[in-house]
Amino acid sequence: MTRHYVGLDVALKETQICVIDEEMNIVAESKIDTSPEAISIYLRDLGLAYHRIGLETGSLAHWIYIGLARSGLPAFVLDARKAKSFLRLETTNKNDRNDARGLARMMCFGTPHVVHVKSEHSQRMRALLAARKTVQIKMIDLEMFVRGIIRQFGLKIGSVSRPKWEVRVRELVAGDSFLRDVTEPVLTCWRALRAQLAELTKQVSRITRQDPVCRLLMTCPGVGPVISLSFKSAVDIPERFQKSRSIGAALGLTPRQTQSGEVDHRGKISKAGDQILRTLLVEAAFILLRMPRSSALKAWGVQVAKRRGIQRAVIAVARKLAVIMHRMWMDNTEFRWEDSEPMRVT
Repeated sequence: MTRHYVGLDVALKETQICVIDEEMNIVAESKIDTSPEAISIYLRDLGLAYHRIGLETGSLAHWIYIGLARSGLPAFVLDARKAKSFLRLETTNKNDRNDARGLARMMCFGTPHVVHVKSEHSQRMRALLAARKTVQIKMIDLEMFVRGIIRQFGLKIGSVSRPKWEVRVRELVAGDSFLRDVTEPVLTCWRALRAQLAELTKQVSRITRQDPVCRLLMTCPGVGPVISLSFKSAVDIPERFQKSRSIGAALGLTPRQTQSGEVDHRGKISKAGDQILRTLLVEAAFILLRMPRSSALKAWGVQVAKRRGIQRAVIAVARKLAVIMHRMWMDNTEFRWEDSEPMRVT
């Protein structure tokens, strides 16, 4: 039976479909509504044997992929950055039809640039964490706005804890009715955001208490509910990393290498992968290095700081922490505080 390959150029309203055979001859082309049901029905009605169906990463990729997979269709999600380079070689003109044709041809060559599609549970956890982070950012933006707006009039908030922040602002603007009227709506919004942030944080804490993997990861120093849930939802399936040390590169915590002939330059970290998780791991590394309790990981980080500086040490500890957390997950073992040397992981 002849194998057929499909390229899907997914847009918000409509999706361009291209079906080709093993000889790369176009068998069918169409543009239909963007939904996994409509795409599945169209492909089933053609009555062909599909070997690979490819679409690029994007905001709708997870929805389309899950729907096609449930229909029994062999769907694959391609890295949009890698696919872009291939599509440039295929044609000079960029349009939906040419993109769908190029993706179908990529499927003929195999699946070298396929990315892992996270489970629905991981996607839901990431949505929760993203909502919490968004509310937190907006709350901090309001704090910075108030600080800046009253500073123009010589009123300085200074260093104050968050529970006392609103009281401090009210004390400063109490003698100026105009500033009081200006800041009051902002303080009301800030108070509402703080309440919602606390509610989202409670949801995260409740989920991590019930999750054995998160409880295991939280035995690591500096790792709390947010970091453990972020790590679990980002990794999703730990077995997809054959070696634990590979997770450092996946999270963008390894140096970027440029090698050509006799030139071999290693620069700053690549910053690839999950930005939010990478930031959280760096924060955890800062906390770990400042903890009063000693551990082999902290001792190793302190030695790196003496040789290379604190900034490089924090990145190194963050990378090592990610590797250790992955190995803990794979081996189902807690963090070992008593080790005299850092854990050796593979």
